[in-house]
Amino acid sequence: MKKHLLFLGPPGAGKGTQASLVCNSLSYLHLSTGELLRNEVKLKTNLGIKVEEVINSGKLVNDELVLEIVRKNLFTQHKGWILDGYPRNLSQADALNKVLNTIDQSLDMVINFIIAEDVLVERLLNRGRSDDNEDTIRTRLKIYKETTYPLISFYENQKILINIDGDRDLKIISEEISQKMA
Repeated sequence: MKKHLLFLGPPGAGKGTQASLVCNSLSYLHLSTGELLRNEVKLKTNLGIKVEEVINSGKLVNDELVLEIVRKNLFTQHKGWILDGYPRNLSQADALNKVLNTIDQSLDMVINFIIAEDVLVERLLNRGRSDDNEDTIRTRLKIYKETTYPLISFYENQKILINIDGDRDLKIISEEISQKMA
């Protein structure tokens, strides 16, 4: 049976890592919006050219462009998919639902990674990226709480949200996700 999942959680919670592990083991499509955007730019598609113009102007890629790229990838043949990094707010969630309805797909499960802020800060600092310092990390976490956190209630009300403790061994988390998907 096809499964369509969304991995939700703050930066550094392990969404991308877990999505990759699950997708590799089940041959699912991993729809990481960051990767999808970079791929469109690399392939120099019409969408990619638009995305590159936006990025080069120093702006954030707008919801419509991100949704168009997600929509394009949802049409590909797949056993299932995991969205990682989209939607980030309630308006994106509504737009995604509309797209899924038009292509006769649904979101089956939302895995929400719960992890303490201090652990997230430490993880992100240890990643060693040049743009990761404690102030920028805390700002990103604050933005997450303000914009993305309302999605937890949104999906909880739809009875498709499952909370996972993200502060454990990778393998244990993967096993729990597999059990929840079964």
